[in-house]
Amino acid sequence: MELVPHSPTEGVYPATDDYVHAMEVRGAARFLFVSGTMGLDPAGKPGADLAEQLDLIWSNIRVILASAGMTVDNIVRLTSYLRDASYAEANAAARTAALGERRVPTTAIIATTLDSEWLVEIEVVAAA
Repeated sequence: MELVPHSPTEGVYPATDDYVHAMEVRGAARFLFVSGTMGLDPAGKPGADLAEQLDLIWSNIRVILASAGMTVDNIVRLTSYLRDASYAEANAAARTAALGERRVPTTAIIATTLDSEWLVEIEVVAAA
């Protein structure tokens, strides 16, 4: 599989350093669509604060990806749902820490989650 990032520099606003406008996936045999993943521990209890929930989310995403024989290196698209716009910076930092130097198309949306204790929910698309 080959991943080809696309971030044109003319005719569209520039992408920042933490994402790309689009990711072309060539030769993928499998796609994994991961539902919104919350910052819940294995017992279903939410983390005490935003930082703990972000840690749990990325841990949960890694477990889900591993169940399909994938890692965060297979993520080709990511959407974050934030209860509050003030969470955007911490969410971006957690995403950047989780993905390392890899940049993928990403969107952050301010939304009301089903449970008020869920501060962030992240869904991903992965390919292999």
